[in-house]
Amino acid sequence: MSKRFYLTTAIDYVNGQPHLGHAYEKIITDVIARARRALGEEVFFLTGLDEHGQKVQQAAHAESKTPQAYCDELAVSWKSFAAKLSLTNDDFVRTTEPRHQEVVQAILTKLHASGHFYKTEYKGFYSTKEETFLTDKDRRPDGTFDPSFGEVIELIEENFNFRLNAHQAWLIDYIESNPGFISPAHRRNEILGFLKNNTLEDLCITRPASRLNWGIPLPFDPNFVTYVWFDALVNYISIPAAHGDPVVLAALGLPNSALRPPPSALPLWPADLHVIGKDISKFHAVYWPIMLKAMGLPLPKQLLVHGWWQKDGAKISKSTGNVVDPLAVIDEWGLDAFRFYVVRELDIGPDGNWTDAGFQSRYQAELANGLGNLINRSLSMLKRYRTGVVPLRSDELAADAQKFSQAAVECLQNCQLQTALEEIWKLVNRANQYVDQTAPFKLAKDPAQTARLDEVLYNLAEVCRVLAVLLAPFLPETSEKIYAQLGLGALSGKFEASAWGGLKTGHTIGEPAPLFPRKDQPK
Repeated sequence: MSKRFYLTTAIDYVNGQPHLGHAYEKIITDVIARARRALGEEVFFLTGLDEHGQKVQQAAHAESKTPQAYCDELAVSWKSFAAKLSLTNDDFVRTTEPRHQEVVQAILTKLHASGHFYKTEYKGFYSTKEETFLTDKDRRPDGTFDPSFGEVIELIEENFNFRLNAHQAWLIDYIESNPGFISPAHRRNEILGFLKNNTLEDLCITRPASRLNWGIPLPFDPNFVTYVWFDALVNYISIPAAHGDPVVLAALGLPNSALRPPPSALPLWPADLHVIGKDISKFHAVYWPIMLKAMGLPLPKQLLVHGWWQKDGAKISKSTGNVVDPLAVIDEWGLDAFRFYVVRELDIGPDGNWTDAGFQSRYQAELANGLGNLINRSLSMLKRYRTGVVPLRSDELAADAQKFSQAAVECLQNCQLQTALEEIWKLVNRANQYVDQTAPFKLAKDPAQTARLDEVLYNLAEVCRVLAVLLAPFLPETSEKIYAQLGLGALSGKFEASAWGGLKTGHTIGEPAPLFPRKDQPK
């Protein structure tokens, strides 16, 4: 069995409900997954939840629940959220699952036996909010810590540490010699700057069970649980292990078990793509490669690092009420309108700014007046003037369709989602321009123009079909509706179906219906 194209989102921390940033990361990963399938690749898409750590333990206690019961309740909300976004994920990981914990403990056992860990006493400052130890480098000039760290306490405790310093040189070399490993380039430069200007400090990978018991126990010392980040990162290989990935099982010395029935051997590792937010790039670009190298596993092929959303030019904040509720937007405007806006508005890399006016403007201009109007008037004219029967093939728009299709597919091969949408909309705009130039409603009044009207109607209907194929990764519901209105049944799901001429002479289309109903704008 050949290796799948394996891509992941970061796993979400279950100390609250999903927000715009979570939705954005999941949607761009889903678009990439759908596009890869449309390119003919076998895909495995993983998302899920990070359920251990101090913040979860505290939140559960605050609600008088056990941490597991608290996580179980929230997991229902998060899985429902994934379904609401129409994600095509192949698995959903929860770090409280036995299949994950088994792999974490196997890694800890292997790395401990190989001498990667040592035990030492720590005295210093600790951020309970960020679940991380702080140093003098984290202090502000006046000696205080940034409020983003929340409550900072002084601690004296023993813990196990992971030796990182010996890995610094090869990691710098690896990132420099593999320029595509961290994308976009400015994120790569940030990581290289960090590695070249700082001595890599060893990573504390445990917490005393006396202080924090909501975590995976250390297999060689039950007085400690695993640091939540060490635990969380492992999800990217614990799920391949659960599916019998031979590379992971061999490296960790894990036999097939009840958690991994032998017939399920699925080659996944190394990951082709980790899609993550900029705030966790250090964990993924520094700690994760070192962990993998120590385990004897190859590194992922690429980290794709996206930016953050603001709302109306200010930080999104529950406390100030400056929020975007993805579920409310989807309920009012439809899922595809939401998917379209977040991908079209924000390229992968920079930060973005959500405005309700900007959302409504794109909905009206690009979805309702652009795409929706093109499909509706093209198919309505075919219905009115030719009783819905497709006329003789004409290739007047074939070159344009091929040019924009090819450009969009090339963009999708390089995870350039925003640019791919822009290329597709060039075809939308070209076809709308074609309607204005050819004026089929005038041709229909002139019996001498019957053949010309046939040509125009074929080109418009075929462009609608090509657009449905190209838009499927972005607007899955809309693409299916276009195909249904064309009377074509289910989409093939492959970009090769965008080749010109798929609509056959004599085929009868279905019933046109508005795709994006216009909304009354607030006065």
